[in-house]
Amino acid sequence: MASAATLLTLLCIAGLCWAVFDLETGLAVLCVLLFGLALHYLRNMVRVVRWAQQPLGTPVPVSTGVWDYIFANLSRRSRVALEQREQLARSLARFREASQAMPDGVIYLSRHHTIEWMNAAAAEYFGLNPERDLGRAITTLVREPDFVRFMKERDGDLAPEPLILHSQRQDGLSLAIQRVPFGEDLEMLLARDITQLERLDAMRRDFVANVSHELKTPLTVVNGFVETLLDAGDEIGPADRQRYLGMALDQSLRMQHLIEDLLTLSALQAGSEPDEDEPVNVQALLGTVLHEAQVLSGGRHQISLDPGTPASLLGSQKELHSAFSNLASNAVRYTPEGGNIHLRWGVKEDGGAEFAVEDSGIGIGAEHIGRLTERFYRVDRGRSRETGGTGLGLAIVKHILTRHQAHLDVRSEPGKGSCFTARFSAKRLLLRAQS
Repeated sequence: MASAATLLTLLCIAGLCWAVFDLETGLAVLCVLLFGLALHYLRNMVRVVRWAQQPLGTPVPVSTGVWDYIFANLSRRSRVALEQREQLARSLARFREASQAMPDGVIYLSRHHTIEWMNAAAAEYFGLNPERDLGRAITTLVREPDFVRFMKERDGDLAPEPLILHSQRQDGLSLAIQRVPFGEDLEMLLARDITQLERLDAMRRDFVANVSHELKTPLTVVNGFVETLLDAGDEIGPADRQRYLGMALDQSLRMQHLIEDLLTLSALQAGSEPDEDEPVNVQALLGTVLHEAQVLSGGRHQISLDPGTPASLLGSQKELHSAFSNLASNAVRYTPEGGNIHLRWGVKEDGGAEFAVEDSGIGIGAEHIGRLTERFYRVDRGRSRETGGTGLGLAIVKHILTRHQAHLDVRSEPGKGSCFTARFSAKRLLLRAQS
């Protein structure tokens, strides 16, 4: 409408010139005005083209008439486009931040398996550089044979089965890798660290195997003695019968102790705090533990006790007795006849306390100390079975101390004995007046 009004105005001016002067003058004026209008339009068109070549957000040129209307609309569209672009940039930034925060590795691949983007976890798992390796084929960077075969499997709507990759680059790292197609011929590679899950699964398998073995051995002995007694009948004299029954009873008690320890360990693992939180008289508890150690020793060792400062520990009487007794009985089992065992209780300057069991036994190599509290872990399997150990004692001690916010320290050297120390924090300790 504005263009039509401008043209009508020009015609009116040309007509006025024709009326005042003559036809030739009117036509000349009209041509000049049309040429000026064309130049005006051409100039503004050039300004539009130059503006369109500038970065998004550049101010729109200012003009008059119809071009002011055109520029105003272009300015409004430019603001809308800029806002949409900024919103998309913010969304993309949030998406990348979320992807970076994921514990799983994420890699975007093109149809030719070149890397388009990756997060930090993926870079760490595969040993990649997030900047240098973009645009490169992933199979030229991760050259482990299983992974290369996995990436060469059939592409299509259905991704291949996940790959369990035991990394050759990082010792002990296990990854579950999955390919997920998306978009147009694009693919997403997901990698999850399953190292801990595999360790737990291995521990479960070992635990089942160990329990089966520990129960099978005494059960085989019991069955053998029972079958012998049944088959022989009256051919076995009373003395031999008594001896066989005694050995069968020993094996039966061994199975009973194993089952009791398994139930105890299971109960300890089920909760994070003691069932009861009561003051436990440490000196009375130490007296009981000393007596039990002396009975187990049968006079074969020199066992002494330093009761230290009278105190009480907040916790479970039953659990603390089990932990202290296990430490003392282990010392008896692994100290040769004639050796020394010393039980010691003490309050520390920081307000905490410790119960230590020191012996002059066979000692433990440094390579074993870190695994002593694992279930069924034994330094010397033969000696443990000879002394009646179940292989669960120190695992029970560890869980009891953890439930009482305490921890176990071990110092040992082969041939020079060991010292096991249970350390308790000040908040678990109640000092009592000396009588």
